[in-house]
Amino acid sequence: MNQQIKLLKQWIEESDNIVFFGGAGVSTESGIPDFRSSKGIFNVRGQYSPEEIVSHTFFYEHPQEFYDFYRKKMVYPHAEPNDCHKALSLLEKKGKLKAIITQNIDGLHQKSGSKEVIELHGTIHQNHCVKCHKSYPLSYIIDHSLPTCSCGGLIKPDVILYEEPLDDEKYKRAERFIAKADLLIIGGTSLVVFPASFLIRFFKGKHLVIINKSKTPYDNDADLVIDEAIGEVFQQLEIV
Repeated sequence: MNQQIKLLKQWIEESDNIVFFGGAGVSTESGIPDFRSSKGIFNVRGQYSPEEIVSHTFFYEHPQEFYDFYRKKMVYPHAEPNDCHKALSLLEKKGKLKAIITQNIDGLHQKSGSKEVIELHGTIHQNHCVKCHKSYPLSYIIDHSLPTCSCGGLIKPDVILYEEPLDDEKYKRAERFIAKADLLIIGGTSLVVFPASFLIRFFKGKHLVIINKSKTPYDNDADLVIDEAIGEVFQQLEIV
């Protein structure tokens, strides 16, 4: 265990008010690609750019093309939690971790047993009819080429698409948790997606830790920066 990991372990042991803020890099070790790396979802090119496909306008104008891309590139129903997800669940059970704030839509934090999870960008596991608001499970989305409701309405995943605002209540809850935390651990995110990245500005606690394989705009503000895969970092912490 190197000195950086030892220091993070010490801060975790000393803290009873930890908040974790994570992005796509948290789930890459579970086999889910991120967005902006060389092998990321947004580096796939075709007739439409991925950014265009996952937009509000495109969903309503080209729902079949949206769902073809969505099921192929953004839905991983068989993915399993990795060492990061599992360690965070254990920290919550110990009463140390107060909340997980995630930009991910895969539901792996809940699958690992975490309870207080704020999904800023929504979830693939909830879907609704845009006409009558009836709810549908992920299995329905997977099994139907163009998912439509019994009323005839189009079914939309409960994920935040480009051109759509974040849920205001979720964002405010995330603000409150971060403002009260004494240890904020940020992992697997480049911290460039606004407004989620702005949340870091609400932290007034003791220690800010960033765990990410590439540099972020907030590295100079952090008390500790670890440029390793986040699952490997939490494995070394040996949280039991």
